[in-house]
Amino acid sequence: MRRLRVLSRTEWSARAEEHRARVEPWTRERVRRRELGEKHPVWDFLFEYYNLSPGGLERWHPGLGHALAEAPEYARLASYARLDDRTVTADLSRLPARLPGLTWTRELLSRTAERPARWGCFGLHEWAMVYRQPAERRHAARLRLGPSATDAVVESHRLACTHADAYRFYTADARPLNRPAPTRDNQLELEQPGCLHANMDLYRIAFRMLPFLDSDTVADAFELAAEIREVDMRASPYDLRAHGFDPIAVETAEGKAEYVRRQRDVAARAEPLRERLLRATHRLIENAQEDAA
Repeated sequence: MRRLRVLSRTEWSARAEEHRARVEPWTRERVRRRELGEKHPVWDFLFEYYNLSPGGLERWHPGLGHALAEAPEYARLASYARLDDRTVTADLSRLPARLPGLTWTRELLSRTAERPARWGCFGLHEWAMVYRQPAERRHAARLRLGPSATDAVVESHRLACTHADAYRFYTADARPLNRPAPTRDNQLELEQPGCLHANMDLYRIAFRMLPFLDSDTVADAFELAAEIREVDMRASPYDLRAHGFDPIAVETAEGKAEYVRRQRDVAARAEPLRERLLRATHRLIENAQEDAA
C-alpha cells in the first residue's frame, strides 16, 4: 500500500489559490482575447500550440503521493479516484496506459540532457517558415525587412535547426537548406539542450503528466516557455514593435551575439527543470509498472 500525504481542505485550497493567482495574469488575458475575438501574435501560441486550456492551467494538482480531503471538486474529475468518503487522489489505475509515452519521454529527456548544446542556429527557423512564400505568414504581422531581404537572410546562412516541430513548418524551398533534417523518427538522436524550442517543450512534457505531476513544476515550465517564446519572436523576421517587442536582429553580428546570450541563459535555467521532469517521469514509470504487474 503506497503511503499518501493527506492535505486538509484548508491546506490544499490555499495552495490551489496561490497557483491560480500565479498563472491568472496569463489565463485571464487569453480568455479576454478569445471572448473579444482578438489575436496576439506572441502569447496565443502558449495556449494553441501547447493545448492546455486556461482552466486546465489554473487548476492545481498536488501530484503523486498526495491525497486531498474534503475535495468534491476533484472527486468529479475523471482523473481522480476516491479513497474513502472524504478523500481523493490521482487515479493510479490510469498510469499503465501512459507507460509507452512516459518511456519515450524519459528517453528524450535523458538523451537531451546528456548531449552538448549547440548555439549556431540563431533562431532562423522562423525565417525559414516564410522563405520564398511571403503570403504564407503565420502571424498577423508584417515582415520587418520585407520578403526579398528576408529571403536573402535565409540564403546567406547555413540553417542548422535540430527541432522536428520547428522544421516541419519550413516552406518546401527552405527544407533542403537545413542540415540535418529533423523529424519525429530521429528526434531522439537530434534533440539538444541549446534549442529554444526543446526547452520550451518542457512545458508540454510537464502538463502531459498531470494530475500525477505537481502544478508548481507545471507553472515553472510555463513561465520559462513564455520567456523563451518572447526571445523566439523577437528574433523572428516579424515586426512586432507595435506589440511591445523590440527585435533581436539576428541578421547582424550584434543580434547574433544577443541571441546566443539569451539562448545560453534559458538553457542554463532549463537544465534543472529537465532534471526534475526526468526524475518525475522515472517515478511515474515505476508506479505504472507496479500497477501493470
